[in-house]
Amino acid sequence: MPVTPSPASTLALLRPRAALEVLLIQRHPGSRVAGGDFVFPGGKVEPGDTPDDALTWCRGLTPVDAARRLGLGDARAALAYWIGAIREVFEEVGVLLAYDERGRPVEPRGPRFGDYRRACQADHRAFWDMLRTERLRLATDHLVYFAHWITPEENPVRFDARFFVAELPSGQEAVADEQEVTAVRWLTPDAALAARRRGEISLRLPTVKNLELLASAPTIPELFQHLGNRDVPSIRPRVITEGDRQRVLMPDDPGYF
Repeated sequence: MPVTPSPASTLALLRPRAALEVLLIQRHPGSRVAGGDFVFPGGKVEPGDTPDDALTWCRGLTPVDAARRLGLGDARAALAYWIGAIREVFEEVGVLLAYDERGRPVEPRGPRFGDYRRACQADHRAFWDMLRTERLRLATDHLVYFAHWITPEENPVRFDARFFVAELPSGQEAVADEQEVTAVRWLTPDAALAARRRGEISLRLPTVKNLELLASAPTIPELFQHLGNRDVPSIRPRVITEGDRQRVLMPDDPGYF
């Protein structure tokens, strides 16, 4: 029987330069999933991502809105995808999408936030300790949902992954945690795809397809408008074994079932 996919959340961070750049992180070669590959920051949505007071610490998004956008019946589970994406980005690259008590974007600098980050890496629940102590509200209003991929049924480890995009907050930098993440690179979507063709970096199929989507508009406002208005299909590839080789089928490919 196929393994039930675990909920996962991924966040593509963008920054405007001469051309629009996206953050790619390299997974540790020993990682159980995507070892050595370049991907967007993200990971499993944890049970603790939606405590009873979760909505108090979110801005501009209700569980009902989240459920409607994701097409889910469980509003609380839907909200967890947004929260999980923000938490994972903070843990993996130290970027925090949040506001302070005055509604200003947070700049997580100094040893205090370094301690918070390490605590979150050791225990996901420490993320909420930080929010409550610092009186922060998550910038869930800045995330745009744009893709949904489900790992093929043939895989032993599976994820039900939702993909979001957001702009890198001013004054913040992405720094690898040197544990799960060994390197960070800012590339235009086209440059990342070209690097893959040259064999310089390895990209998973969902990353390739989502980079193509991120290359669909030249500026962040135009891209967010385009992605925010599109219908998001659920994509579940199939893996077909033919002799000693495997072939991946997409839903529109002949022979897909």
